[in-house]
Amino acid sequence: MPSDHFIDLLKLLIRAPSVVGAEHSFFRVLQRELEERGAKVTWYEGLLVAQGSDPFSTMFSAHIDRHGLVCTGPNEFQYAAFVSANRTDLLNNSVSEELMTKVTERFNHEEVYAYEPWSGMYCGKGIINSAYVCEFRNNLIFETKGLESVVAGTPIAFNDQLHQVDNRLEGQLDNVISAAALVHLFDHGFKGTAFFTAQEESGKSWRYLLEWFRRFGGSTNRLFVVDTSPYPNVEAANQQLLVLREKDANATFNQESTQLLESLCVENKISYQYKNRYVAEENAKRAEQGLPPTSLGSTELGRIIAASNGLVDGTTIQIPTIGYHTMHESASVASVDAFIDMLKIVANIEVTTT
Repeated sequence: MPSDHFIDLLKLLIRAPSVVGAEHSFFRVLQRELEERGAKVTWYEGLLVAQGSDPFSTMFSAHIDRHGLVCTGPNEFQYAAFVSANRTDLLNNSVSEELMTKVTERFNHEEVYAYEPWSGMYCGKGIINSAYVCEFRNNLIFETKGLESVVAGTPIAFNDQLHQVDNRLEGQLDNVISAAALVHLFDHGFKGTAFFTAQEESGKSWRYLLEWFRRFGGSTNRLFVVDTSPYPNVEAANQQLLVLREKDANATFNQESTQLLESLCVENKISYQYKNRYVAEENAKRAEQGLPPTSLGSTELGRIIAASNGLVDGTTIQIPTIGYHTMHESASVASVDAFIDMLKIVANIEVTTT
């Protein structure tokens, strides 16, 4: 079981709102928690950087934005990730009809609350009644009850909290659980750098991270991006404790770093799976059934590798979860334990057993 200190930290962070495009208040919470643990914290547009005494020894990155809504007019609310990505018309572009259908069904009857984006101050609560695609604007509209007085531009967060059910941690884990793990590393003397990025869910976070490397990066910019990875059911998720990747839809990851993680998993008896190989196997089955293939996925790391012209390279460490992008995303406590242990091993922090 993860330590009580980590669980308490995760409970705190998951209650702090961080809707994509309105993450400022969450950065303030992170800054306080990191500085209390002795980190040097620097704030940039879309990026919080926490550094120990040897910043280039190990570099981790986690996005901190979560899904939510944003008020776009009197009693009118839209999906924040689409608004943040400047998608004014969701038809005939990369947002598929299938995805929109999933989103309209995903959050019905969820409790939500409005907050002031800079301070995080609570501004009222409500509940989602339904969601639909507006035929006039070709965009996703949410109908809520209780937020009639909220003004345009106000972010609306889901009323989220951490639950422990059947040896699983449950909540909107993507990707606050990775952020909590990186903060937790500073409790154990982490000397490297932890990046916390905004607007990953709208495809923008890599830009903020790349700007930092262009200004301050060294000759070896080996980056480990940490995140959750979705699986269709508990059985599939529990086949491995950690998820690795050799590539995504945008780029091939650093082979040396990926093989290092594989060897560390073997050495420490941590089960793992390469997600790109899993997707390839599933697509072979789909082809036999006459079904279209699923995507390898587009990650923050793949985007920054593809755009940096060799300046930034690295690989990824992920926690297998189910219920992706819902209030009920869950991960096994065994996977979370293995994840935290792997971060410590990569960072040369002693792993203690209880």
